[in-house]
Amino acid sequence: MRFLLSLCIIACSCFAMVSSVAAAEAKRPNIVLIMCDDMGFSDIGCYGGEVETPHLDKLATSGMRFRTFYNNAKCEHTRASLLTGRWWHHVGASASVVYKAPTFGERMREAGYRTLMVGKWHAGQTPYQRGFDRYYGLTDGCCNFWNPGHARPDEAEPAKKRVRRWAIDAQEFQPFTPESKDFYTTDAFTDHAIEYLETYKDEQQPFLLYVAYTAPHYPLHASEEDIAKYRGRYGEMGWDKLREQRFAQQQKLGVLPEHASLSPRDPVLPAWDDIAEKDRDSWDLRMATYAAMIDRMDRNIGRILQKLEETGKADNTVIFFLSDNGACDESSDRSTVEGAMPWEVTSYLTQGRNWANASNTPYRKYKTTDYEGGTKTPMIAWWPGEIEPGTFTDQPGHLVDFMPTMLDLAGAKVTAELPGYSLVETLGGSTDDRPWPIYWQFGKAQAIRDHDWKLVKLGKADWELYNLNEDPTELNDLAPDHPDKVQQLAAKWQAWWKDKGN
Repeated sequence: MRFLLSLCIIACSCFAMVSSVAAAEAKRPNIVLIMCDDMGFSDIGCYGGEVETPHLDKLATSGMRFRTFYNNAKCEHTRASLLTGRWWHHVGASASVVYKAPTFGERMREAGYRTLMVGKWHAGQTPYQRGFDRYYGLTDGCCNFWNPGHARPDEAEPAKKRVRRWAIDAQEFQPFTPESKDFYTTDAFTDHAIEYLETYKDEQQPFLLYVAYTAPHYPLHASEEDIAKYRGRYGEMGWDKLREQRFAQQQKLGVLPEHASLSPRDPVLPAWDDIAEKDRDSWDLRMATYAAMIDRMDRNIGRILQKLEETGKADNTVIFFLSDNGACDESSDRSTVEGAMPWEVTSYLTQGRNWANASNTPYRKYKTTDYEGGTKTPMIAWWPGEIEPGTFTDQPGHLVDFMPTMLDLAGAKVTAELPGYSLVETLGGSTDDRPWPIYWQFGKAQAIRDHDWKLVKLGKADWELYNLNEDPTELNDLAPDHPDKVQQLAAKWQAWWKDKGN
């Protein structure tokens, strides 16, 4: 009898322990991080744009929007900091780099999370080799949306810069030529994300899903039907009125920092009124295609949200959305067939500086520069029951904050080498100060922000100094009035750049 009683006690204890572990796992939220590519600050509806993005808008109105969140102004440099939580020059950044620090895939898998990724990696090795249990996507920088590889039967050779490497879990492909002529990268990435959510829906352990879309990075590719939805809107309006319209909407929504004003049109660009009538249709096509790519991405995000609901995971999931840099000013046409349309594999258009200036409203400059137009991104956070719906924060954030945030959410140790900080308190409405300064460097671009002061330069030009509290769009250079502040911040930047994190 005593033996049976002892067995019952042991069994009950084991059940209680298992139940306790399951309860603990249930409390740790799932994490979905969605990043788009080369999208400007004002493009989506909830940040002032006219592009229809109802799913992102819903996340924003039922979550939190950051008025000031920073990336690294360039694809691979952003990913280096995002994935490792380190300043990019401490870990390396290129299409072939082997990161010198653990990725959040590795750290979160150690913390007990199922780690999943789809989309653009833009580094050496593969996500499967760097902590992700499953991966499907482009390991390089950009590709043809309709066919990333070589010609399929009875189809022209796709326009491209070069053949890019892809990977599916441990298997690598170069080229990767999908069989279906209905292939489209944005849809394919989403298909596999949904497949992963279905595969692991019954697991008790929480998951981390990283979705890195290539839209709306060039080449501008969208279906004829999606483009038709926006065709004619931009030719009728032009980029000057578009900037004014978006700025007015941003003010109405409250997504801009206090004292923000609309920067003047880039001085090297013509006014829309000076564009000849015969050229307006081609400009309209570019922006209509760019808008269609964002629209299609939003619909795919909606598919992921629906799957989270279907699997019962939504209520215990944190979702983040951002862009890897500002809109790109590259203005070229690499189409291999003259006059090819964006729904054809031989087309290869870019957005162009004229429209990129509007995409980055109200800020100056573009991707690859460290002005606000290059480094500032929309950032949406959604967490049912934890984030007060429809809130905004003026707390500045940066890519290096994601690793500490994820570790904090996982109940894991936030280690001392990480320069960022956890955003969890911010998501709850706190306004605790962050670690300063924030630094940038890409190519000839350099910048440092220390509280309200920002020092920035491009190429051999002199340092420019701005008080972002009073002048968020960097219109009034205070460097001549504050030479000591320039010297102080420049010295901090130089010390940071010389420190390689060894």
